Formats: sequence, structure tokens, C-alpha cells
Amino acid sequence: MVRFGAVTAGAIPILGPMPRALTLGNGRLLVNLDDAWRLRDIYYPSVGAEHHAGGPCRLGFWVDGAFAWSDDLQRTVAYEGDTLVTSLRGESPSLALAVHVRDAVDFECDIFVREIELQDLSGRDREVRVFLHHDLNISGTDVGDTAFYEPELRAVLHYKGSRYFLVNGRVGSDAGVHMFTAGRASFQGFAGSWADAEDGELSGHAIEQGAVDSCVGFVVPVPAHGIATMHAWLCVATAYRQVVELDRVVRNAGAQKLIDRTRRYWRSWVAPAAALVEELPEELQHLYARSLLIARSLCDDGGGVIASTDRDILEHARDTYCYVWPRDGALVTDALDRAGFSRPMRGFLHFCANRFGGGRGYLLHKFLPDGALGSSWHPWFGEGGLQIPIQQDETALVVWALGEHHLRSQDREFVKPLYRRVVEVAGDFMATWRDPGTGLPHPSWDLWEERRGVHAFTIGAVHGGLAAAARLAEEFGETDKATHYLAAADGIRRGADEHLWDEGAGRFARQLVPCGHESGYQRDLTVDASLYGLFAFGMYAPDDPRVAATMQAVRDHLWVRGGVGGVARYQHDYYQCVELSDEIPGNPWIICTLWVADWLAQTARSPAELDSSVLPLLEWVARHASAAGVLPEQVHPFHGTPLSVAPLSWSHAAFVSSCLNYTQARAALQRGDRVPARSA
Repeated sequence: MVRFGAVTAGAIPILGPMPRALTLGNGRLLVNLDDAWRLRDIYYPSVGAEHHAGGPCRLGFWVDGAFAWSDDLQRTVAYEGDTLVTSLRGESPSLALAVHVRDAVDFECDIFVREIELQDLSGRDREVRVFLHHDLNISGTDVGDTAFYEPELRAVLHYKGSRYFLVNGRVGSDAGVHMFTAGRASFQGFAGSWADAEDGELSGHAIEQGAVDSCVGFVVPVPAHGIATMHAWLCVATAYRQVVELDRVVRNAGAQKLIDRTRRYWRSWVAPAAALVEELPEELQHLYARSLLIARSLCDDGGGVIASTDRDILEHARDTYCYVWPRDGALVTDALDRAGFSRPMRGFLHFCANRFGGGRGYLLHKFLPDGALGSSWHPWFGEGGLQIPIQQDETALVVWALGEHHLRSQDREFVKPLYRRVVEVAGDFMATWRDPGTGLPHPSWDLWEERRGVHAFTIGAVHGGLAAAARLAEEFGETDKATHYLAAADGIRRGADEHLWDEGAGRFARQLVPCGHESGYQRDLTVDASLYGLFAFGMYAPDDPRVAATMQAVRDHLWVRGGVGGVARYQHDYYQCVELSDEIPGNPWIICTLWVADWLAQTARSPAELDSSVLPLLEWVARHASAAGVLPEQVHPFHGTPLSVAPLSWSHAAFVSSCLNYTQARAALQRGDRVPARSA
């Protein structure tokens, strides 16, 4: 045993970034695990904020004097089919032990539950000791935390302020931890209390404060060639009495019941959507269902839609993707809404309605899950004066998404309180914030957040937003507004016809770049996958010859020919760059590959053409999902391994939309109809 888990810093294993292999959540509590089965992220009471995990929270096993952490096992990582319950299998030849772990965040209560099944491979009755380590930085810091053993509950609690975490478990009918210790973590040479477990005992240190962690142990008798099961749980609440009540809920109901009911809930939730994609190959149907579940888990109960909760991106820029981008949220909730799940869309639209205000008709860059303004690198000052730091497509796509939802639901009672707060304020802004010389929107930042100009994607999004605003205004009796919005949308399309189309190149430019203090713009003819926005929101038909020429250029110039395939964002994309060349224009992105699939689905002229052009792209995406079905933002151009963050809610939503686009196109072609011009 090691008092306080004291180990010199030089003995601490170095842990590099590991992709988040699994995401589990209920709209308030969200946890991520890596592929070594370690708990890496804990978010509560909102998805994406606050973050409470310090280092990896480990799972270990001791038997017959030998020890192994879960990352020492030969292991696999997966979800159970069509649900948010994990299935983690591992084996340790040195311990002669097989392990099967099922994890869940209860769909109703803020409880993370683990079922740990142990199988003897030695042929002898044995005593296996299971250790669960928790390294918490409550509310994002290691300052002022407390970890202590509570003898009446036989549990270990961590707390700071109004955040409480209770660790407990059960072996058979015996509820409560068998061993415990509280220690220092990653401070003044202390590795953490996990080191105390490696001799199969814990020191029983009852309390520690400051930068702390804890470890608990359970003794599990396992019969020869037999299987024994134990359960452990982590309850999370905002007060001591609440977290104790959650512990009582698990003790009374049984941890197994919480896992079973969560399994049933998510399977019944996703089942109705499965019928929409029955014509897809089975592998794609599974990823479609998984994408719905993961996208839903990244939607906060307060209406925010989080881009990603994978915090390893901190190593790149000391910031995360734990924000609500209005664009991402609009596209994610639109995909869920199309699949039959309207609640995330409705919550998100109310979230956005509350972000307008102060006379502004636009949404700023990004927001925290509680609605506060997020970090930004877009300046308010430029070219000698005020410069509104927006990506105008974000405002436009919120209105567009509301319009699409209304077309599907026809629920005027829902739209009524949002009409003045969203449609009118944003519609007025989009209709007037235009260059009178071109009819196009004034310069703003692009969807990639890298350059300022008048972007093709933004033009298409604003046109789509104004068209939606016009429909809603007409329906609410605001005919003058409807006429105003339609006139503005027509002006934007005429401006794109005249200024964005380049006759010499035979395709659309990706943006118009302001010419400094001079009047006018210069066309940027860089091939960019986001040119898809010209048809995605209805400004042009996907089979318009100019769109076809532009999208063909995207296929020709952005396919990663010298590596694993897939479509890059644009020529010479430097973000997370691995290598750039004519054959490697950038790293392949999931959403960009799916945008090409969407265009092909809407321009196919026969079921055979649809299958031959679209299915290979959907299958490419499926091949680059993890074994558990998690999609990243982008992948390594040579290895196909995930880059940036995983999971990315936008990637999963884009896959859902592309699957629906494929099945709708197939149904239309089989009826002999023209494929409807719809993609998102």
C-alpha cells in the first residue's frame, strides 16, 4: 500500500491523446470513455459544460498477486446494437481472466452505471479484486476539491461548491465499497491513488482536499471456469442530499434495472426511424441508427447542440468544441427532425431566439451551453471601423431550419412565439444587410471561420433563410414582409448569377474578396466543398448546369487520390494538415464527402446510377467510423485514423441526412419522379 498514492512524478505513465471511443448521456450528464475503457470526460449539469474529469479515471483488476489496468487487456470497444449502452470485452492472459463491461448513463437519473462481468480462465476458484479510480477536477480545476469516505453509505464522495459525485457499488447483495482511499493527484509528485491499488490493497485514507482523487475496491469471488458479476455507479447532483438520494435509487432499484431500462428506452427511441432507411445495406443502417443516438446525446436539455465534447483538441489551441454554433445546431437538429425527432429542434430554436436581442437581427459566432457568449477570434474592428463579427450563414440557417420544421410539422402554435423573435428580426436583417451594388450579403466570416468575404455557402444559406422567412411571413399575414423578403432573395440570386459565376473558369467562385479600400470584389476560385451551399438550401437546382460544373470540380480537385480517399474541405487546407500536394489537397472530412453524396443523390437519373455513385461514398464514411460507430470531424489522409475531434455531432447529422437523401431519391426514381431538390 502507498500512503496517499505517493509516487514520484517520474514514475507517472505518460498518456497521449486518445480518441473518445464512446459517448453516453441523457441531456444533462454526459460522459466519454476512451478505447482503454477509461472515463475521460464528465459533463454536468449541461452537455458540454461544466467539465469535471481531471486525468483518465482507470479500471483495474488484481488476482493471485498480479495486477492489470484495463489498458493492459486485449480488448474491444463497442456499443450494444441501437442503444446507448456499451459492450466492452477484454482478456488478460497473464491474469487468466476475461472481462465484459456494460456502461450506461441512466436515461432519467444522473447516474453512470457499470456492470462488470468477470470470467475465470484458470480453472480455479479465485478472488478477483476490482478497482475503480476517479480523478476529478470539479468545475474544471483541481483547486479546493474534497474526496472522503462516508461510512454509513460505505461510499466515497467528491464535492466542491454545489457539485457532488458519489462512487459506490455492489457485489451480490452487499452494497458498499470494500476498500477505499483518498489521495493527491498530479500535484507535488503525487501520481494519484490509482498507484495504491497495484498491490491489491488500498490504504484506507479517509479524506483529502485540494488536488485530489480516489480509488475504491471490491472483492469478487469467481468460481472455476465460471462467471461473477458486480456493479458500480457514479451519482452526480448539485447537493449532498440529492446525491445520497440517487445512491438510494440505485440500491433499491438495482443497477441492473437502470442499465436494462436505459437499453430499452434508447432502442424504442431509435426504432421508428429505422423504417426510413430499410433499403440501405445493413452496415449503413447500423451507422444511421448510431448517428442518431450520438447526435441526440450531444443535444443539451436546455436547447444547446454541442459540436463535440472531445477535449483532446485543447492540445491544438487551448480551446474546445464544447460550444453551440448556430449553424451546426441548425443542421444537426434538422437531421434529427427529418428522422422524426422534433424535440431537439424545438429546444434549439428557443435557445437561438433567446440569443437575439438588443436590437440585433443576427447571431454571434458561438455560445456556451447556458447561452453565454463563447470565445471568438473574429474582431469587432477592421478596415478602420466597426466590423460586425458574424458568420451570416449561422443566422440564416436558424431561420431556414425553422422554416423546414414548419413545412414538416405545420404546427403554427409552435411557430407563433418565434415569429417576431426570430423570423422577423433575422429576416429584416438579412434583407437589408446587403451590398446595394451587388445585391449580395455584406462580407462576413466563412463557415470554416478562416476568412472574411462574400462566400458561396453564405449566399446560398441567406437565400434559403429569406425564402423561409417569406413563407412564414405570408402564413402569418405579413404580406408586405413576405414581398420584401422574396425581393431580397431574388436580388441575392441575381447577384450570384452576375458576380459569383466565373465564365472563364466555367464554375462558381467560392467567395468574393473585398478589394481593400477600393470598391468592388475579386473572385476567389479556390475549389471548396462548401460550394455545395449554392443548391443545398434551394437557391439553385442541383442539376443546374452551373452547379453541376462546380460540383464536378469539387469531385475532381478535392478527392484525396493519394491516400484513403474522401473529400477535403478545399485546395491546400492547412487545418490539422498532414501533407499537401496535388493528390492530397487536405485531410478528408466526413461532411464534405457527404455533401458530394447529397449532390449525386439529387442528380441521379436511375436507381442504378444512384446506387453506383452514392453508396460508395456512404460506405467510405462507414469504413472511417470507429469500431463503435463514432465519426470524427476528419481523418488522416494516409492512415484513415481520426483527426481533430470525435464524435462530431455535425458528422453524424450529415450522415443521417445523406441516408435520408438517398432513400428519398431512390423512392422518387422508382416512382419515375424527379428527385426533389432537397439536401442539408
